Amino acid sequence: MYDLLAGLSVIEASSFVASPTAGLYCAQMGAEVIRVDQIGGGPDFRRWPVTEGHDSLYWENLNRAKKSVALDLGRGEGRELLQALVRATGQFVTNFPVGGFLSHTTLADGRPDLITVRVMGWADGSPALDYTVNNSVGYPMLTGAGLDPVNHVLPAWDLLTGAYAAFALLAAIQRRSTTGAGGEVRLPLSDVAIGTVANLGGIAEMLYSGANRPRLGNAVYGLFGRDFVTRDGQRTMIVVVTPRQWANLVAALDLDEAIAAIEAARGVSFATDDGLRFTHRDALYPVFEKAIAGRNHADLAAAFDAGGIVHSPYRTMLDAVHDPVLVADNPIFGTAANPSGFAYPAAGAFATLPQQERRPPAPAPHHGAHSEEVLAERLSLSSGEIARLIDAGIVGVG
Repeated sequence: MYDLLAGLSVIEASSFVASPTAGLYCAQMGAEVIRVDQIGGGPDFRRWPVTEGHDSLYWENLNRAKKSVALDLGRGEGRELLQALVRATGQFVTNFPVGGFLSHTTLADGRPDLITVRVMGWADGSPALDYTVNNSVGYPMLTGAGLDPVNHVLPAWDLLTGAYAAFALLAAIQRRSTTGAGGEVRLPLSDVAIGTVANLGGIAEMLYSGANRPRLGNAVYGLFGRDFVTRDGQRTMIVVVTPRQWANLVAALDLDEAIAAIEAARGVSFATDDGLRFTHRDALYPVFEKAIAGRNHADLAAAFDAGGIVHSPYRTMLDAVHDPVLVADNPIFGTAANPSGFAYPAAGAFATLPQQERRPPAPAPHHGAHSEEVLAERLSLSSGEIARLIDAGIVGVG
């Protein structure tokens, strides 16, 4: 937690990954993020993984450092309260549909400088999920080594969209600070996905070659990089990106003569050319497989570390969470009083600011815990009026 965005307040009405991630990143940098949900919780309130008490560890971690307001959004008075909160605050992040009671045009009536950042599925407003957008841009057909597509389990487009949404919000605020103008930013997952394909050269590559890239399994396209198995059975990934790393890798494995023989036979030099190492991988891989299979992992890891060679053993996520470098001794983690009651390391801001003290991660709120506080502070409602709304089932409290 840092205070870079102290003084900024954002209303968030969202669910699942992308839109809540945008609010999370803002909250971790000090913004007041007020998440508004349907009484009883939105569609992601019990999303797995869950505890035995059905508390969502997913929801608990995507909503750290936020405030929670619960309203009955199925009733007109509840919807009007959310609209009033958005107008009173001036910054809104959502993945609700473009039309309806949370349309930017409706919300900006009476608040022309309102900034709305709207996460979408497709640009035409039709729904999409990370897992369907990923299929649409072709990555599952590049993943793996067999004939069948392989879906990844990381919701990459959701996470990229959430980060871009936070960036877009701050960019729009900067524009407003110089021009006074508000406006809506629409951010479809599909555009983030295909735009990223373009930024990585994928569209140009497909049009230039007229063909799909071959499926490479764990090999890295355009580089010398692949998984190998050591003598003691440890599978490890090795990737070379610089001439120095290549030279040190060859030396560490005592392969100078073998590599020179391949170079002579094929009339090439691998010393400075990533592409040649990739192109001639059919000759290089067997040589490296044999050399690595004759060494234990600990021995190789020490030699690779000494040579600045990029490598990492494959392991499970359970292994990773018990790695002190990644978790226990990592300053981005701390403890918090989690609503689930389960104690575990919680992540704060990923960035580190050496000039500022890092505050511990904040807990997620109990659902509706800040309803009374926010309605009183933001809308100046009296305690009697808030009590009436609670009794009428329009406002929920945690």
